[in-house]
Order: sequence, then C-alpha cells, then structure tokens
Amino acid sequence: MNLDATTRRDFLSWPVCGLGGAALLSLLKGDRPVAAAVVPGEASDPPPHHPQRAKRAIHIYLCGGMSQVDSFDYKPELERLHGKSLTADERPDVFFGQVGLLRKPDWEFRRRGQSGLWVSELFPNLAEVADDLTVIHSMFAETSNHTPATFQANTGFRLNGFPTMGAWLSYGLGNETEDLPAYVVLADPRGQPAGGSINWSNGFLPARHQGVVMRSKGAAISDLVPAREVNATTEAASRRLLEGLNRRHLEARPGSDDLSARMRAYEMAARMQLAVPEATALDRETSATHTLYGLDRPETADFGRSCLLTRRLLERGVRFVQMYSGGAFGSPRINWDAHENVVQNHGQEALRIDRPVAGLLRDLKQRGMLEDTLVICTSEFGRTPFTQSADGVLGLGRDHNQNGFTVWLAGAGLKSGTTYGATDDIGYKSVEHRTSWYDFHATVLHLLGIDHERLTFYHNGIKRRLTNVHGEVVREILA
Repeated sequence: MNLDATTRRDFLSWPVCGLGGAALLSLLKGDRPVAAAVVPGEASDPPPHHPQRAKRAIHIYLCGGMSQVDSFDYKPELERLHGKSLTADERPDVFFGQVGLLRKPDWEFRRRGQSGLWVSELFPNLAEVADDLTVIHSMFAETSNHTPATFQANTGFRLNGFPTMGAWLSYGLGNETEDLPAYVVLADPRGQPAGGSINWSNGFLPARHQGVVMRSKGAAISDLVPAREVNATTEAASRRLLEGLNRRHLEARPGSDDLSARMRAYEMAARMQLAVPEATALDRETSATHTLYGLDRPETADFGRSCLLTRRLLERGVRFVQMYSGGAFGSPRINWDAHENVVQNHGQEALRIDRPVAGLLRDLKQRGMLEDTLVICTSEFGRTPFTQSADGVLGLGRDHNQNGFTVWLAGAGLKSGTTYGATDDIGYKSVEHRTSWYDFHATVLHLLGIDHERLTFYHNGIKRRLTNVHGEVVREILA
C-alpha cells in the first residue's frame, strides 16, 4: 500500500477502521492492555497548592431550580403568612413578573439526626443522612434565566465559551488512571440541560479536558468497539498504518490542539475498550447494593444506575463525575422547573433521586471513600416563596429566584451536619453570609488542594480562572 498516496480521511472511511478500529492505536507496542498510571495535570502552577482534603468530586446538578423553601430552608414565617400578600417596599423582579400570594412549604419540615438539620419530607431518604450534609442557605446568582444561570453554576460565567469546573479539575489535577477519562458526565436520559453539551465543555482549555458523556444503561459510549469482529492480523496492520497517517497529518498541521486531542482520544479509547465494560458492569454488584441505590424500583432505577456507576468510576480513578437530574424543557416539564405545580413537579423529580443519592452517600461512607471524596448538589437558582400567579391569587407553582437559594455538600474536609448563611424570614433573599458562585467554586477548589487564584490559563491576553477576578473560600464550613 502506498502510504504517501493515502490520506487519513481515506483510511478512516474503510470498513475496518472506524472509531472502534482506530481506538486501538495506543496498543501498537503490544496486544495487551496498557497498565494504568497517574496522569498529571497541565497547569503551569500545578496543584496541589496546599494539602488536599478531597482527591475526587461528584457534582449532582438539579436542572431547573429546586425550591429551597420546600426542601432545606425552613421558614416558619411562611406558615403564618400562607395566602397573604408579600409586603415589600418594591415589587420583586421575577422572571415571569407574576407575583402571587405567599405559600407555605408543601412538605413538612422536621429536624433530622443528631445535628438537628432541617430537612423536609420531600427528601425522606436524604433526611436520614442529614448528619453527613453541609448546607449553604445563602447562595445567590446573577441571572434568573435558565441557560446563563446554568452556565454560571458550571463555569462561573453567564456566557458560553468558558471551561467548566470539571475541565478545570482535569487541567489542574489530571487523573488517577490512564484507562478512563478524568471528567465523566452522566446526563439525564430524558434530555440535556439548558445549553446542552456546553455545560461540560473545555472552553479555551486544551480539548482533552472536556467532559466525556457516558450512559448508565445500554452502551456506555457509542462506537467504542468495532461493529463486527476484525481479524487480528488485519487489525494490527491497520493500527500501524493509522499511526503513520496520524503522525503525518499532525506534522502538516502543527499546533492543532483539536487534532492532538482527537488522537489522544483514540488512544484512550483503546484502553477504555477494556476498562469501560468492566466499570459499567453493574450486574456484578450485590442485590443488597442494587436495593441500596434503588435499582429495584422503576422510579429510582435511572438515577440509581448513574449513582452506582459514579461510585465505580471513582473507585477506578476518575477525578470528577457530574450527574444531571432533569434536562428537557417544555410541558410536561422533565426537570425541577416548577412553574405550574410544585407538588407535582418536585414530587416526581425528588422521588427519582432521593433514594439513589442517599444510597450513594451511605455506600461511599461505608467503603471509607467519603473521607477523600467531595459530593456537591446544586441547582442554577431557587424558587420564590410566593406563587407564580396573578396578584391576589394563591397559585400552585413558584417562579425562578436568583436572590437566595440552597446548595449542599458532603464528604472530605467539611463540617458535617451544619448550615451556613441565611435568607430572609420568607426565604426570598440571601441576607446573611451571602455566597456567590465565585465563593462556592473557590471553596470546592480549596477542598481539592487548589488555590483558585493560582489555577489559571492565559487566553486572549488574560490569565483566566474559574472564579474570574472574584471569590473567597467559605472557611466557616471547613473542618
């Protein structure tokens, strides 16, 4: 075969050399698996900048806006003011401009565990592990529009084009294995979040730091293996040829980060052909573990599989796993965007995740993994304490609320069973220890051994960072 007359595009179009065949490129030096090894990050000022409390992290993202006053932020005043008008000096600036009457929480709140943390009956299983939670009640965002708010929660910026937190962690810390990606995304099978795949983008960081989407049911990654069996001799020859074509292609295009990343992706795909089937073999877990995560119930099986797969990925060296709850927008809503009816909407969405997430925390703890794993659960914003309805009307739904909402964390380096900050008496505005996304991201990075001011990347004349030019570590929640 004349290599000089053959292009890389020609070769990849041949039947035996799709992604499945090309993926085995990194095995050129032998037909056995490549041994796992730590993959360092690329930061010019490499972390850890101080002792790490967490080595890895899980991000549970609730698309659409979870109601803080129905879940973790108990406001007795709402009970007293139920059905009454909001008394304020100025009309609240809400997304749809409909300010109805104040509404009490639709689920009963009770103090939980030895810590006495307030958790409502919306999350009965999480309530049982309340002593492991660290709750921030004073979050606020800069927009009440889903897409820019989701971008800000993930990247620190309301515009697209910026790296996500997972990409920054991959860039700064690298990975604990060569066999799996540093940053894995488990999207909701019902649809993607607002803004789609931008929410796991590498932005201006090298392309290899983007999130890799996996599925917890069916084929974890599309086209990971050849569509049909290929003769071993043919496979080895095709791999040698593709290596030469790739090398020549790259030499003709120096400085092509996308091309280099694509070639590295093929190389990792070779190792993933062996590692992914093993990592995703949830049937190897015990029936007791399946029950713990809710795989035995149809309403919890989807998110339960994602949670169980997350634990298995972390055990095998993945640095950061992001799980999305909710995605597709429209009617009926398949997310936490409870404009029409909080009970119907949140009741459905909480049922899907409550048992699996509590099971994940229990499982991490009993395996000793919670000691060096950080778990965070966020939403892009919260919801209003008054209903989304005409003046003088007590509606069933709540509007977007960027002014005050709740997130929680668990695991390494945190004061568990505690709360931080507060909203006003009705849960509308953050008034005590106001916490921005910059502060939140700075704190997450700190727990992973990263100084948020030192993890930077020079782009378009600016030393960019996850926290822009803002952010203070919330030290009061640190153990």
